[in-house]
Amino acid sequence: MEQSRLITDSFPRRRRGRAARTPGRHKPKPKLKGSSRDRCGSAPPRPGSPPNPPDQELLEMLRRFDLTWEYGPCTGITRLQRWERAQALGLSPPSPVREALLKHQDNPEVTYSLWHEYPL
Repeated sequence: MEQSRLITDSFPRRRRGRAARTPGRHKPKPKLKGSSRDRCGSAPPRPGSPPNPPDQELLEMLRRFDLTWEYGPCTGITRLQRWERAQALGLSPPSPVREALLKHQDNPEVTYSLWHEYPL
């Protein structure tokens, strides 16, 4: 009697983890000479962007608000619009979220949800 074979018996087992890079497959990024990224390790602030990024606790609270489906979908609208819609529907969204959104309304990291860069 023949023993049943698994589909994995036909293919070699691959180790999980970082795959070895083959030469020429990935092009290294060219370094810009004289840029401020070379000197300090971070990109210079863009014109029109807020000077101070919000703290990580605030961003984590806003991520949790985005991931809570109790307040409805958040694609195509700002976080404040979503908060106001949830309030109008009687869903009792957290008030610290609204306060943070009003305080940092000029910062796009705070204004838009996690998925604002993805097309609808």
